[in-house]
Amino acid sequence: MTPTVLTTPARATPGSVSGFANDVRHYLTQHPRQLPSRYLYDDLGSALFEAICRLPWYPLTRAELRLLEAHAREVLDAGITTVIELGSGSGDKLSALIAAAGSRRGRLELHLVDVSSSALTEAGQALERLENVRVVTHRATYEIGLGEFGLARSVGGRRLALFLGSNIGNFDPPGRDAFLASVRSAIDRGDALLLGVDLRKPVRDLLLAYDDPLGVTAAFNRNLLTRINRELRGDFELDGFTHRALWSEDSSRIEMHLRSNRSQSISVREAGLDFVMGEGEMIWTESSYKYDPPEIVSMLKRSGFSVRAQWIDAADRFALTLAEAV
Repeated sequence: MTPTVLTTPARATPGSVSGFANDVRHYLTQHPRQLPSRYLYDDLGSALFEAICRLPWYPLTRAELRLLEAHAREVLDAGITTVIELGSGSGDKLSALIAAAGSRRGRLELHLVDVSSSALTEAGQALERLENVRVVTHRATYEIGLGEFGLARSVGGRRLALFLGSNIGNFDPPGRDAFLASVRSAIDRGDALLLGVDLRKPVRDLLLAYDDPLGVTAAFNRNLLTRINRELRGDFELDGFTHRALWSEDSSRIEMHLRSNRSQSISVREAGLDFVMGEGEMIWTESSYKYDPPEIVSMLKRSGFSVRAQWIDAADRFALTLAEAV
């Protein structure tokens, strides 16, 4: 059967200039200066992140794919009829999960949520190759996508939410708990959540994953400044900033920063912003929290889920946890 691909209209488009400008003005005037990590993922940023996932120093994507393929039939049991993937990217993981489940699964309705239009296009094309699927794309933030998914119920059966790639690590603890609660509120009792989480590992390995020798992660980080220049008429000079990855032992997180190499005056016209950055001053662009397996179980229980299974890739220290909404 030929798959159906539908696109929902974007409400409060995540790439809107006004929202972007307001956030840039707000966060760049904080101490320390910050920028929300969701703005890393324009079309070029999404392509750079896909390249990062293929680097030898960033093993978590490959570890997650191994777990998805090994346990696909347990995840996509016959009762699952609808799947939402938050932050679908290229669609490779969902494609691998469905293919590995094989004949155990029936017809599926797939909802893909991403802020990148190019990523949604690529994912839709990848999933078109599969039989018995209907694809609905949502160019939206997680919150808007979840809201649309919560209102859409065109078929019976159980629903499965996917939040993979250790994207949960980008939330601070209060934000993480609030996000998991919002997932729980968008699905019904008996529905499921599959959560992929990167685990604590040697600091040297973590720093290599977030500051690779080829400089792909550095380009991904500095592309945020390029985006501000292009969309908000900023005048950041890329050679004035260096990518820095730092490990915080107390918080169990990797931090990505952009360090100013010199004292410089910066203007972002669409944000009505003019400021001076001193030499060595940094802009904090992303956090990636790392967990131990029992912490994952605890945070899911607090958010209204009961853990059904947890699978761990011991070689690359990654966990895939399947939980049921209670």
